[in-house]
Amino acid sequence: MTHPSATLAGGLKQPDAVIEAFQNARLQDMLALCARGHPYYRERWSQAGVDPHAIRTVGDLSQLPLTPKQAMMEAPERFRLQLPDLPLHERVLWEVIYTTGTSADPTPVYNTTHDYHAYLFQSARVAEISGIRASDVIANLFPLTAAPMGAFVRSATNAYAAGASIFAALPGAVHGGFGVHRPLDYAVQAIAANRATILWGVPSFIRRVLLRAIESGADFSRVRMCAITGEASSPALREDLRRCLRELGAQSTIVFDRYGSTELGAFAQCHEEGPWHNPAPEIQFHEVVDPDTGQRLPDGERGALAVTHLNRRGTVLIRFLVGDIVSIERGACPHCGRFGDRVVGPVVRTRDLVKVKGMLINPAALLEVLQSIAELDEFQVVVGRSDPQDPLSMDELQVRIATRAENREALATTVAERTHHVSRVRPRVVFAAAQEIYDPGAQTKAKRFVDTR
Repeated sequence: MTHPSATLAGGLKQPDAVIEAFQNARLQDMLALCARGHPYYRERWSQAGVDPHAIRTVGDLSQLPLTPKQAMMEAPERFRLQLPDLPLHERVLWEVIYTTGTSADPTPVYNTTHDYHAYLFQSARVAEISGIRASDVIANLFPLTAAPMGAFVRSATNAYAAGASIFAALPGAVHGGFGVHRPLDYAVQAIAANRATILWGVPSFIRRVLLRAIESGADFSRVRMCAITGEASSPALREDLRRCLRELGAQSTIVFDRYGSTELGAFAQCHEEGPWHNPAPEIQFHEVVDPDTGQRLPDGERGALAVTHLNRRGTVLIRFLVGDIVSIERGACPHCGRFGDRVVGPVVRTRDLVKVKGMLINPAALLEVLQSIAELDEFQVVVGRSDPQDPLSMDELQVRIATRAENREALATTVAERTHHVSRVRPRVVFAAAQEIYDPGAQTKAKRFVDTR
């Protein structure tokens, strides 16, 4: 069943027709494996009355139902391929990376050795497209989180694939008893000491690092690129990063906005502010669909992005709704000449999940936890900027609470701890009068979750 080669000779230099023919062959193999050993799809396709063996091309995918993100979040084990007869490297577990779940526990995404090799392959293409070199020194500025999140864990893999060097600054909300987390100034000092050339992290935190470097007079002259991901970034924020780099006398002021997710990996821009190349069409196919009908939309039309894995062995997803509204373009890229699909922004995330400080949080799960705290008379979660006067400042998660409890300090600690547990983001707890949060006399619905960004 395995295709003679896992990669397409010529890669993205091949025209779209050649790429699609290769994808068709991989799709047939992938669907056959799912039909044999994928608990969720075996049941779902049977319920829908569809025969996966009848799907011969990527154009036939619309015959299969879409996979809502919630389905994978609710039962992640059922999305793990279960075929004990596969070769060892295709079934042994290499790593588990987590994404947001339906409760306080994040959702595991299982990667076999086969899948890890595929991500190395994808990362090498990303490096090629975006211009990451073997001579680069990457500063991993992603937070060290309680669960292994893709952005932090995969930074090293991206460096391996490019042959580059990497070190980690280890920022993030403190947890555990070993004292391994480092402050902001450590990141600034490490970048200067290691003569980092690429700053890799959440844009709002990179901006804080750059501003602190300017204040302290740190030597960032070797920095030539910021590779940002993990939260939405505006053209104004990206330009402010360039301004900071210029002020620091950086070698270059390139800012690449990396698009991707734990389930997809990363896409790459070949030029600043451009669309995102699918670097590895050998391992995943993308389509823009009408989320209500499941029908594929024409290229150039905006809709919901759906991904289909073509060559995975751990967590496998078919027509999986990522949660973003985008469009897709194909044909030769006018800037670099590469073929294959490219995701075109602006990326609009659907409202079921929200990113704060680079962490994808589930508002429903957070509100459920806060509602369980009996001492709260009223509460409201507000996502905004740490400095309301600075639209480019870092995200802030604020929980406004009203209470008649006597021990307000203990309650604030409880709210902060439970919020952090379910969201992985440390909030600022603010006391307010109950009517400031919700006035029932106003005859409007209570707004429990507000995003002011």
